[in-house]
Amino acid sequence: MLHDKKIRCVLVHDHILLRQGLRRLLEDEPDIEVVAEAANPGETLQRAFELRPDVVIADVNAFALPAASIERLVHQGSPQSEVVFLTAGETEDPKLRLARAEGNCAAQHTSAEELVNMVRGVVAAKGAVQFLPNRAPQPWTAEAPPPKWRELTSREREVLKLLAEGRTVRSAADVLGLSVKTVDAHKFNLMRKLGVHNKAELVMWAIQKRLVKIPASSQA
Repeated sequence: MLHDKKIRCVLVHDHILLRQGLRRLLEDEPDIEVVAEAANPGETLQRAFELRPDVVIADVNAFALPAASIERLVHQGSPQSEVVFLTAGETEDPKLRLARAEGNCAAQHTSAEELVNMVRGVVAAKGAVQFLPNRAPQPWTAEAPPPKWRELTSREREVLKLLAEGRTVRSAADVLGLSVKTVDAHKFNLMRKLGVHNKAELVMWAIQKRLVKIPASSQA
C-alpha cells in the first residue's frame, strides 16, 4: 500500500565520513528520511528506543557482534523496526547469508539504487506501514545496577563499558593504558562472573541492564 509518510531510518556506521555519505544518498530520495545516526551498540539502542524507526541500516563492523545479536539488540529498543545490514566481502555469518539471500544485506558490490530498494523492500514486506504517532524522545534512564554489577571490580566495570560501547579488546587496552593480555583477562573474569559465554553475550548483558549511559540529547 502506498503511503504519504517517509520511511524513517536510523543509520549506523562507525566511520563518520561513510555515514554522512550514506545519509546524503538516502535523503536524496523523496520517501526516505534519516532521523538519526549512531556509531556503536549503545548509541544504536538509544536511538531505536527514542525514535522507533521503520528501518535501522546497520554496518556490522560498528558492533563487533554477530548479525543475529545486532537484530536482537535493535528489537530490544524498537520491536517493529526492520534491519538492513551493511557488510564487506564474503561472510560465514548465517544471519548475514540469509539476509543477503532475502535482499536485506548490502555488500561492496551493492549500488546506491539497490540499497534504496532494500530499504523500501523491507518496509513494503510488512504490508501497510504502521507509523507510530510522533512522540517526544524519552530520556534513557538507567535502572538500579543489578546485583552482579556490584560484584565487579572498578577495572572490570571500565572494561565492560568500553566493550559495550563497541571497543575491541585492543582498543579498550589503549584507552585504559593496559596490555591486551590484561584486558583479555578482565573480559574472561567478566564472562565468568556474569555467566555469559562470549563477547556478544557480554555486550548484550551490559546493554540490557542499561549500563551504557548516553545523553538523550547527544547526536552521533
